[in-house]
Amino acid sequence: MMEPTTWNDMFHLAVPLLEKIVRPILVYLFLVVSLRLAGKRELAQLNPFDLVVLLTLSNTVQNAIIGDDNSVTGGIIGATALLVTNFLVVRFLFGHPGLDRLVEGEAEVLIDRGRVMTARLQSELITVAELEAAARKQGFESLAEIERAVLDPGGAISFVGKKPSAETAQHREVMARLDLIHRELTALRAAPSA
Repeated sequence: MMEPTTWNDMFHLAVPLLEKIVRPILVYLFLVVSLRLAGKRELAQLNPFDLVVLLTLSNTVQNAIIGDDNSVTGGIIGATALLVTNFLVVRFLFGHPGLDRLVEGEAEVLIDRGRVMTARLQSELITVAELEAAARKQGFESLAEIERAVLDPGGAISFVGKKPSAETAQHREVMARLDLIHRELTALRAAPSA
């Protein structure tokens, strides 16, 4: 059986309600700015060091978000404050594309016309090996097969191949044959019957 104080400990706020709302909002804003300044690679192209930083970062800011309050009510209020703040920020940025570009950043071309843009890789702190690994995940055997690669503001890298894939080539061949059959059928229908 639960002690009478257990219910009180679970749901009684140890810090004022306004503080429970303001703390997560401040940490949220700090993290958005910090991750934007850290670069796009922190968001998606993670190496083991980046992963360790993100995991320890969440643990580091936990106390800043919850303060001296470990109650269920406090956790729900903090989580709600984070979710509402994120919803409002995303909604606001959706209506202000210029500000959204400033916050999100611009896409960076990493490979252009088959040429690796080394300076851009360096500015984004992405090694050629990491770029090759990302290309392999998308079905390319080497960077020599790539016409263009773009690092999106969200951190994902998209690749466009130099030549069509086997599936694309096969699709084009089938479509060409269907067009030929269609033309022949049309010619047969138009021919006078004997």
